[in-house]
Amino acid sequence: MTDFPSPAGVNERRGPLRPGQRVQLKDAKGRLNTITLTEGGQFHSYQGVLHHDDLIGGPDGVVARNSAGHEYQVLRPLISDFVLSMPRGATVVYPKDSGQIVQMADIFPGARVVEAGVGSGGLSISLLRAVGDAGELHSYERREEFADVARANVQTFFGGEHPAWQIHLGDAQEEMTAVHEPGSVDRVVLDMLAPWECLDAVATVLAPGGVWINYVATATQLSRVAEAIREDGRFTQTEASETMVRGWHLDGLAVRPDHRMVAHTGFLLVCRRLATGQEALALKKRSKVSEFKAVDVEAWQPADESRWTPQALGERPVTDKKARKAAREAASMEQKGARRHLADTDPEEGPAVAADPVDPADL
Repeated sequence: MTDFPSPAGVNERRGPLRPGQRVQLKDAKGRLNTITLTEGGQFHSYQGVLHHDDLIGGPDGVVARNSAGHEYQVLRPLISDFVLSMPRGATVVYPKDSGQIVQMADIFPGARVVEAGVGSGGLSISLLRAVGDAGELHSYERREEFADVARANVQTFFGGEHPAWQIHLGDAQEEMTAVHEPGSVDRVVLDMLAPWECLDAVATVLAPGGVWINYVATATQLSRVAEAIREDGRFTQTEASETMVRGWHLDGLAVRPDHRMVAHTGFLLVCRRLATGQEALALKKRSKVSEFKAVDVEAWQPADESRWTPQALGERPVTDKKARKAAREAASMEQKGARRHLADTDPEEGPAVAADPVDPADL
């Protein structure tokens, strides 16, 4: 029987717990804490001290007691847990949306995928899982700090560099056609402020039948990119949706919806590339009795492009200080994992990984 190499990250998901791995601690009241295991490390709370050495080498899914006898359920974080607890520079794509993107864009093993922007790497992790080691994921990011955060988070999750991943610093609109041959990309996933600006680039690199999916936060963005795709004519008709997740309270006969839910996070807009020279079918519509007023059109599609800013669309700007802090935290997590891998291959060299110096500008 032929032995095949283990897929990237598989050793992080099975076997005994090891130093450098992330684990999730849940107490009897449902409170969660995610920690990185280190030899000699301790988890302190008002309820006592839990020693990392009591967990290292043991199985996943144990119930451990701390110095005061309080119990914690210990489990490796699932991909959704990891994404929501990892250091972040930009807002992450929520797991409910990442799952929909992988499904609706039909991301398959071996696919060639283009992603922009990277943010904190949450969506990149899901896309890399889907394309596998034999695929390609090209991620474009303008801000180097965000790229650093994403790189460290991805390497922490997979236990090292993923063979299918490449990060490109720069504007996707300008760089995409320079990096990829025309018609060579299977899927394009855009999470950015103005995806319509990349329309020509996407039409150039996307193969006939390829899927283009956009993740946008506001209805104004959704409308504008949909109209741009419709007017272009090189893509099929667009389909738009949003996903809401509502949990349920389960306690004996008290079965009811939770009071809180993860409602709107973003819209997904999907279309496919037509073959060269083909034009999209025009949908038959009923004649309208009225036309849009100029003031309404201006509100949805401002003529002044300078009005399309993150602040105008309700996004909170990420300061350089916050981005550097997130990059430092992500790098620290990744280094703890790297220290463990180095110790596995050469025990004498394991402790030699140094911590990042603190930037005085971040204090």
